[in-house]
Amino acid sequence: MNPGGPKSGPQDFELLKLLGKGGYGKVFLVRKTCGKDEGKIFAMKVLKKATIVRNPKDTAHTKSERNILECVKHPFLVDLIYAFQTGEKLYLILEYLCGGELFMQLEREGIFMEDTASFYLAELVLALEHLHKQGIIYRDLKPENILLDAQGHVKLTDFGLSKESIFEGSMTHTFCGTIEYMAPEILMRSGHGKAVDWWSLGALMYDMLTGAPPFTAENRKKTIDKILKARLNLPPYLTNEARALLKKLLKKNITERLGSGPDDANPIKTHPFFRHTVWSDVGNKRVEPPFKPTLKDETDVSQFDTKFTKQTPIDSPISSDSILSESANQVFLGFTYIAPSVLAEMNKPWVSIREPRYSRLRVGSLPMSPAGQGFAFANQNIPEEDMDLGVTLPQPMGRPQTCSSPMVVNAAPIKTTASNYSKTQNKFTHL
Repeated sequence: MNPGGPKSGPQDFELLKLLGKGGYGKVFLVRKTCGKDEGKIFAMKVLKKATIVRNPKDTAHTKSERNILECVKHPFLVDLIYAFQTGEKLYLILEYLCGGELFMQLEREGIFMEDTASFYLAELVLALEHLHKQGIIYRDLKPENILLDAQGHVKLTDFGLSKESIFEGSMTHTFCGTIEYMAPEILMRSGHGKAVDWWSLGALMYDMLTGAPPFTAENRKKTIDKILKARLNLPPYLTNEARALLKKLLKKNITERLGSGPDDANPIKTHPFFRHTVWSDVGNKRVEPPFKPTLKDETDVSQFDTKFTKQTPIDSPISSDSILSESANQVFLGFTYIAPSVLAEMNKPWVSIREPRYSRLRVGSLPMSPAGQGFAFANQNIPEEDMDLGVTLPQPMGRPQTCSSPMVVNAAPIKTTASNYSKTQNKFTHL
């Protein structure tokens, strides 16, 4: 970037509210205080470099999510507006999704009616289809990673477990994701591709319509065993169309799973469950959302956890022993970014030149979702005795936002049965 021109930095944003925090940093609601977009509201994710660089995987994961956010632009995917850094921290400025998590809406409702579920699922199908066309598999579809905008449309967030350069016929072998939504081929380490996202869509659909994921048990080994071996149990109140789609999405045999072939999302979009869906209307947001958040204004944080929103928003100073050397800082070269929409408004040449890109190694995940709702980590320092499963699952002891250590696994809670599965108990703890 032209050193003579102005550059965005943390000083350009007023902290309004704390939205979430974890082991690597915090997420704030902020207002831009200068420039063409002065006065606009955003979510600002702040990550501590010293914590990230302790593990090379975490460094790669952080850069990978930032790169994916830059490359993928879609109505149902969260938008990255700015990315910048100081000597001690990384900053991601994203659109603020004031509707909060779909998780919270599902928690309030208990279950969704089929027409409500079909609305959210249709928007997610288009989001996943777009990612797949870009060679990206998402790998962590669950209610906590789906946020709602002010009108009630979905936005998929948190690309920390996503894998790039996976096109037709390509496979990857990383063990990651959330156990209850994880496809059998990931658990078996037999190699997996984009079909894992369609399994997760089926698990999410089941969760929406019944109040719990399709396979749950009292511990991780039993849950995994169910995913690999148990028959799918469908409640009798589901319509024939819903039952048929669930059966085809939750096929353990990849070749039989709907969406696994070269046509990707097309067989799903033409399934009778979506018989009333006009896909062009869905893509253009012409379908009325079943739930519209009640909001006072653009800075409303009522859909987020009061545990954080009631705290004083402070971007904590870094201690002198946490400041990285110049050589250590080189790993974050190329992090700076300004969205094309902002560039067009600014119309100044000094803001558009980016530094070289890095290779996109994917083995774990970024710790926080763009709106601060959720933290995800995978394959980090796994004990030898757990290598048969590739993951150490924490005990369910609270909401994801309470995570205070980078040594946690991205996993939803495991309960005894679907009937007593409680979303309110979805918390993490130390390994």
